[in-house]
Amino acid sequence: MMSPRCPMEGLAQAEVARSRGEKAGEARVVEMSGLGRLFGRGKKEKGPTPEEAIQKLKETEKILIKKQEFLEQKIQQELQMAKKHGTKNKRAALQALRRKKRFEQQLAQTDGTLSTLEFQREAIENATTNAEVLRTMELAAQGMKKAYQDMDIDKVDELMADITEQQEVAQQISDAISRPVGFDVDEDELLEELEKLEQEELARELLHVGDKEEEPPIKLPGVPSTHLPEEPGSAALRMTVLGHPRSWSYQWLSLLLLLLGTGHEPGVEGVTHYKAGDPVILYVNKVGPYHNPQETYHYYQLPVCCPEKIRHKSLSLGEVLDGDRMAESLYEIRFRENVEKRILCHMQLSSAQVEQLRQAIEELYYFEFVVDDLPIRGFVGYMEESGFLPHSHKIGLWTHLDFHLEFHGDRIIFANVSVRDVKPHSLDGLRPDEFLGLTHTYSVRWSETSVERRSDRRRGDDSGFFPRTLEIHWLSIINSMVLVFLLVGFVAVILMRVLRNDLARYNLDEETTSAGSGDDFDQGDNGWKIIHTDVFRFPPYRGLLCAVLGVGAQFLALGTGIIVMALLGMFNVHRHGAINSAAILLYALTCCISGYVSSHFYRQIGGERWVWNIILTTSLFSVPFFLTWSVVNSVHWANGSTQALPATTILLLLTVWLLVGFPLTVIGGIFGKNNASSFDAPCRTKNIAREIPPQPWYKSTLIHMTVGGFLPFSAISVELYYIFATVWGREQYTLYGILFFVFAILLSVGACISIALTYFQLSGEDYRWWWRSVLSVGSTGLFIFLYSVFYYARRSNMSGAVQTVEFFGYSLLTGYVFFLMLGTISFFSSLKFIRYIYVNLKMD
Repeated sequence: MMSPRCPMEGLAQAEVARSRGEKAGEARVVEMSGLGRLFGRGKKEKGPTPEEAIQKLKETEKILIKKQEFLEQKIQQELQMAKKHGTKNKRAALQALRRKKRFEQQLAQTDGTLSTLEFQREAIENATTNAEVLRTMELAAQGMKKAYQDMDIDKVDELMADITEQQEVAQQISDAISRPVGFDVDEDELLEELEKLEQEELARELLHVGDKEEEPPIKLPGVPSTHLPEEPGSAALRMTVLGHPRSWSYQWLSLLLLLLGTGHEPGVEGVTHYKAGDPVILYVNKVGPYHNPQETYHYYQLPVCCPEKIRHKSLSLGEVLDGDRMAESLYEIRFRENVEKRILCHMQLSSAQVEQLRQAIEELYYFEFVVDDLPIRGFVGYMEESGFLPHSHKIGLWTHLDFHLEFHGDRIIFANVSVRDVKPHSLDGLRPDEFLGLTHTYSVRWSETSVERRSDRRRGDDSGFFPRTLEIHWLSIINSMVLVFLLVGFVAVILMRVLRNDLARYNLDEETTSAGSGDDFDQGDNGWKIIHTDVFRFPPYRGLLCAVLGVGAQFLALGTGIIVMALLGMFNVHRHGAINSAAILLYALTCCISGYVSSHFYRQIGGERWVWNIILTTSLFSVPFFLTWSVVNSVHWANGSTQALPATTILLLLTVWLLVGFPLTVIGGIFGKNNASSFDAPCRTKNIAREIPPQPWYKSTLIHMTVGGFLPFSAISVELYYIFATVWGREQYTLYGILFFVFAILLSVGACISIALTYFQLSGEDYRWWWRSVLSVGSTGLFIFLYSVFYYARRSNMSGAVQTVEFFGYSLLTGYVFFLMLGTISFFSSLKFIRYIYVNLKMD
């Protein structure tokens, strides 16, 4: 009586039969393609011609390519089979994994064979070309023999013999190449090696399956512990900070190369090319309140579907400064493969986690994912409030996401996420001791588009989560142009009429009184001429004045450089954080300008402590910026926001300043000191200062600052709204041509109003114009800060400690930068004007 076979033995025999069947199938494919005859297998016969060999190789390549596609399909099928069975049917899963491993080995062997065939085909083609060359040489030799009948026949025979010998060698090489060498590998060794690999893979899979048995049926993702504020509607969800990826510490060199201009900024169009079925990685990035752009948190700080091991993406410096913290997600997306309602994960949420989600949804938290450097955004949940009596307050969580991706050829052009046809999962009515079961799903829909580049999409055609572009605001342009024309005309009237009359009157008085008076214009009644001996008297705190002028000149160059780079298209909307990297790069490189201007003018006006001047120049902006950043970054760090910079980025920025910014400031200061000449004032200055007469109230410093700051601010007030909406809102600024035009208008208005106010001051016999010219137009920065307060209170919905501290901290710095820039423009414009009027004044 025969004993019954065990199931494992039956499966093993089935696998052997399957393996033999596949080997027999491969043999039939080779036999059908004529590959055995081509490679010289079987009985000896005359080799094929090179043309026939090339043709047969091409046919064989086609067969092998089809086999590759078949094996890839089988691998995917076996992988799906293994995932399907999982821990439910371990035996079937192991068999599927074993078949997948064997198919992968066959695919690798097929790839090697295909590469060898391609190499042989190219070699045959080269050999055929050489044979043709030798035949041509033979014909040439025969022609030479006919042309030169009197040539020694023995030499001709020797030449022909050499040619024939070379031709035979070439034919032998061609025949040798047409027959493969190196394929005589012991089949038993290959099978033994394959069996070892399969055994190793089987052992690893068995160990993995054993671990799965010890786990509960549903593995919940680990969610970081959180502490929510007691008051609802608070602007910050106080979450624990996830550890920053260790890979950032290895990105210092690449980030430094980016600062030096050699790094690659992500988001460049056409970089990533895909084949059908290739995996497309979706990165989760950050979440945060919709109305607080600078308050962002890591996506995995919410109780969402999270992998067991979080793998972060290496980011550029601009992305880190922008608060990006990208990590791989559980979404499986393949190029051009649609997915319908695939399960992402199952979750069991506690009441505390549900309350955390409720707080996030009530504060309009949105999430940001990134697919091929394309950001896609959506709201975490749904909130509905209706009625007064009775009042209804409904909170729902989106548990299904529909991804829509558009492609052109092998590139992804557009990505979006939608919940249009999805019903949210209600989070209401949960008891404190009750768990909420959730199943997160997703769908993927691919469609082809005729748009070849991402930048070619028409406005309004991408259904963006945030407003994409800004319309041209002609009111701002017309207002600025009218103001510029009025001010330029006003200054022209001063220079052409009032100033001309003054010069004519003063020069006439000089001619009539020079013969009888030895005093130098002290008897003149009034006007700016009488103070010519004091107008070039150097001011107090000259070191600080020179430092202001140097840093202001640096920011003028920095602002102009950023706008020019934007006009050149270097700040594409798909380049994450590009403008942050460019600003840091330009600031470090333009430090030499601040050092040169400050030291050069400091030496001109008689300064001696040039080392102290350099230290003051390099600290005039960096110290206030560091103090402001320290407060803002500490608030972000305390609240767990991703806007808090990691330690590696802080050390990198400090290193850049120490190794690039500060040395360039010193180098510029040395060049400025060495190239400085004398001040060369057109009027000599007396030792004793002249007494300044009492001034009317409208010529006071406060009135000059009010007038001199309000007029430039009014020229940019409309444009300033769009800039604030971009920096502190959700707009995307793209009108860089208009921005450049308004920037030029701002500088022109500042120069014109400075000249006018300086003329009025000198006409009142007040020669203290040095600091007054800086403060009069530099006060525009104060108006910009006051406008930021108005924007925060009336034009935005920002709230909370995190957003408030960052907004007012950096708005104060922005006003300070405008004070330095416009103060520098104002001072040098006034200096040029004063030199002009006193050079044209006739004096002894």
